[in-house]
Amino acid sequence: MKIKLTFAAALLAATVMSGVANAKTFVYCSEGSPEGFDPGLYTAGTTFDAAAHTVYNRLLEFEPGTTNPVAGLAESWTISDDGLEYTFKIRPGVKFQTTEFFTPTRELNADDVIFSFERQLKKDNPWNQYVAGASWEYFNGMGMPELIKSIEKVDDLTVKISLNKPEAPFLANLAMPFISIMSKEYADKLDADGKKEQLNQMPLGTGPYQFVGYQQDAVIRYKANADYWGGKQKIDDLVFAITTDAAVRYQKLKAGECHLMPYPNSADVEAMKADPNLKVMEQEGLNVAYLAYNTTQAPFDKVEVRKALNMAINKQAIVDAVFQGAATPAKNPIPPTMWSYDNAVQDDAYDPEAAKKMLEDAGVKDLSMKVWAMPVSRPYMLNARRAAELIQSDFEKIGVKVEVVSYEWAEYLERSKAKDRDGAVILGWTGDNGDPDNFLHTLLGCDAVGGNNRAQWCNEEFNKLVLDAKATSDQAERTKLYEQAQVVFKREAPWATLDHSLSVVPMRKEVQGFVQSPLGDFAFEGVDLAE
Repeated sequence: MKIKLTFAAALLAATVMSGVANAKTFVYCSEGSPEGFDPGLYTAGTTFDAAAHTVYNRLLEFEPGTTNPVAGLAESWTISDDGLEYTFKIRPGVKFQTTEFFTPTRELNADDVIFSFERQLKKDNPWNQYVAGASWEYFNGMGMPELIKSIEKVDDLTVKISLNKPEAPFLANLAMPFISIMSKEYADKLDADGKKEQLNQMPLGTGPYQFVGYQQDAVIRYKANADYWGGKQKIDDLVFAITTDAAVRYQKLKAGECHLMPYPNSADVEAMKADPNLKVMEQEGLNVAYLAYNTTQAPFDKVEVRKALNMAINKQAIVDAVFQGAATPAKNPIPPTMWSYDNAVQDDAYDPEAAKKMLEDAGVKDLSMKVWAMPVSRPYMLNARRAAELIQSDFEKIGVKVEVVSYEWAEYLERSKAKDRDGAVILGWTGDNGDPDNFLHTLLGCDAVGGNNRAQWCNEEFNKLVLDAKATSDQAERTKLYEQAQVVFKREAPWATLDHSLSVVPMRKEVQGFVQSPLGDFAFEGVDLAE
């Protein structure tokens, strides 16, 4: 369902902090377009903000401002003594949204939960490939197909999930966007009408806001879900005004054309703090930016080559140029704010001369490569093009010729997953559940090769450590295993770790109730505007 351009233009031009008949409109100047509206298909925060945190809920949710999983669509749960059976009691009386394109006839029940899991779990499920090439990147990359033995309906409001092995972060994983709960009734209707693709275009869930329409690369419009089980929102109309340029987002914020923006240019933050019409939230980001080599392609299959390139990168220069110092150079693949971070790990020294000699000793001469630069701002990398240009200059000093390339965001994410991808790709990660597993296994485990593991790196020693860490609930033992995994990672160097950034969220002073997420989410449940 398309919104006419005239609506988008008029909305953005005329958005003032008031509305018709006292209705409240909240405009979020988002940084990019969603890849789609089915959270299970994707891993980008941009997409999760536009779909998972507006339209949908999960069995568990993260308590706002924390990484603690709490009751969501499941009001309670029990775990067997051996840690292999999880039984969830579904919250009664939860209604799916009534929209212009679908009117539900029943409330949420166990069938919806089972459908939401099985479409990702079972390759023979009729919804497994409803989008061509669907890889269920998160579900598969986290090893869910090997973990989940079965999911069964006990009664209409009870579901039991049986596991093949204990999984320490399982409850936290269930609060993540990829396992949002869909309406089986809506899916069945789309199937009957021959319109299955609309599940990814016209989303319908149980969340605080319901989807109204999307104008490609311009605006997404939502309205408050009047039947929301958590209570109707104080914001009547929520608008995502897609604005890819951080400087333009800032101008819109100053002009009152939007109420809140993500990922400001670091150079603008002090002026934002001095503006009496704005307020700025800050916290240490649970994130990392990295340059992932394709470790299956020569000469990046040689650890000596990867180490040499890492030693050529002046990470402090990237932090200074891109973040104005509001970040720190990274040495590990997890942020220092996360438990199990191994501060004893020694970073690769910035030493161009030693890097040049190491390349020569590895028999590599006249190397030409591509460095991929993201086209959008992310919390962990505000300006990937600038970072790529600095890396290009650094590599040229050791005789490596670099071509900087980029693609539209959804294409960038898709192309960079290819196992035969050339060169090295700048990407990053903001933790989705506060557990080290969400970085170490999700981004670097063998299950994630061809998906989130952009280095295509499957190291048996590393993989065993992170799998063993998942299988015990003893945090001290898990910490020990993760510390060992970080040592292996640093020795093998599938990435150049670049930075961990400060998360900065500027907004209009009249915004109330917004809670900054350590997971980097932009969710607007509970948000209001002062009169």
